[in-house]
Amino acid sequence: MELRKVTVGVVHVSGPTDGGAVVVLPGSARSVDDYAEVCERLHNSGLQTFVLESIGGVGHEALIGALDELSLRWVHLVGDDDGADLAWQVAARHFGRVSSLVVAGHAHPAVAGADGTVLDATCPAVEVATTVVLGRGDNRAQAYATGRHAYSEYRVVELDEVDSVPSQAAAELATEIVLRSNPW
Repeated sequence: MELRKVTVGVVHVSGPTDGGAVVVLPGSARSVDDYAEVCERLHNSGLQTFVLESIGGVGHEALIGALDELSLRWVHLVGDDDGADLAWQVAARHFGRVSSLVVAGHAHPAVAGADGTVLDATCPAVEVATTVVLGRGDNRAQAYATGRHAYSEYRVVELDEVDSVPSQAAAELATEIVLRSNPW
């Protein structure tokens, strides 16, 4: 594993360099180690991973700047928890930089949450193939309502026996990322 310092923080880079690039935006309550099994499975599928140590205070413009620093022009984007919120923003606002989107447990920012709160009503729809992976307790209604904010192939994967998708369903999450990263 290689550590690279960019303007938004430290990025853990590993895996084969001749495959697609998967950028993982972790939840603030998680560590890079929480994604180790997911990354290992992605490496076995020929994908290189770039996992940010922290997304605290990082906006979509700053993340695009970090991708430029890493010489990543076209990425598969994965977001978990509040990292999912950032992933939605990047995919929605930077068409042509993201080739696929996989998020764990979070609906599009323009969809009202269970309490009626909308994170960002101005967030555009995404125009890339998108998958939302839900664990137990994640709000299914919001995930399915997100479909109207995805102008490409969209699917929801429900994992009813899982509380934490990255740590308890690494194989399932990695499978969804690999499926989205394949040009078929």
